[in-house]
Amino acid sequence: MNHFLLFHSSARILSALALLIPLSTTSVFASNELGKFLGAMDSEHPSWFKDSFLDFEEDIAEAATQEKRLVLYFWQTGCPYCNALIEHNFSQRDIVETMNTHYDVVAINIWGDREIIQVGGQTFTEKTLAAALNVNFTPTLLFFNESRDIALRLNGYYPPTELRAALDWAKKSSNSDKTFPEYLANLQGVPDNAQINRQEFFESDLLDISDQAGEPFAIYFEQSNCRQCDILHQKVLTQSLVRNQAKQIKSFQFDMWSNTPVTTVDGRQITVREFARDLNVQFAPTVIFFDSSGKEVMRMDGAFKTFHTYGIFRYVNEVAYLEEPNFQRYLGALAERLREKGYDVDIWSYDLAVSQNNKAITPD
Repeated sequence: MNHFLLFHSSARILSALALLIPLSTTSVFASNELGKFLGAMDSEHPSWFKDSFLDFEEDIAEAATQEKRLVLYFWQTGCPYCNALIEHNFSQRDIVETMNTHYDVVAINIWGDREIIQVGGQTFTEKTLAAALNVNFTPTLLFFNESRDIALRLNGYYPPTELRAALDWAKKSSNSDKTFPEYLANLQGVPDNAQINRQEFFESDLLDISDQAGEPFAIYFEQSNCRQCDILHQKVLTQSLVRNQAKQIKSFQFDMWSNTPVTTVDGRQITVREFARDLNVQFAPTVIFFDSSGKEVMRMDGAFKTFHTYGIFRYVNEVAYLEEPNFQRYLGALAERLREKGYDVDIWSYDLAVSQNNKAITPD
């Protein structure tokens, strides 16, 4: 468990580009060729969210007295994935009932300046807390137990079925003896004869990860009978915008429930199943990116559409994390650069994520 103490803005504001980052002060407005920014969506938070004084130690204790747990919901203006969470998930009666019965939800704007009292008296602003907790995507949900540890972390948007499972598993009264990935897989069921998706750019089965030292690589953890895996392969990786980036990094694929032996970077010989558990892989698909030393530098483990997936791969391929540790700032700058070239950016489209004259474009 990771202890809380260890984690050290549209036409709406230029077509709600504040979804990504506040715009730089450079004058991109002067160009008549500035591309459109599409797909941003705003949401009104439900009235049942907790009105917190942002003293999380107090919030955790108060929730515990009511047999509840605290959930921090990290969001940003214009985020379509946040909108999906609010309008698709938090509009369903059973999910709302579970939230009200078992959780107190506090909303944190990843670009906000409200002061937060951290556990142990440490103080942050909303945006510095998000950075300290390495929040790369919105929405991100952090579930805290009574010991102020993070019991469960959901990076990015989880569809209703997966969210229901997470809420059931993470509640205080849960008596599950399974990890969340095991619990979720058990609910979904996996046919014995089902096949996982394959890509021609995947390398042959990787059995010794220690051999990859000196070269960046990616591992796709997937499973059969997986709708989100199908979407990744059939709707996202089929787009040349994403595919061209995905092919630039050496990539391997694992069935996250396989008992095939594998040698890790540090020389341990374990099964793929154990490896996925050690890496806290809890959602299929999860793509983990490693640098040339075998250190994890980024992971994609939510339900993402084309532009964000493209941005994640490009962020890794450019080794941009060394200069810009905040992925959202990188993504916002990337969108701005593309729009300056006259391209339209649609963060909620599969086939026209970057386009010109309604035709898909694959930037250099």
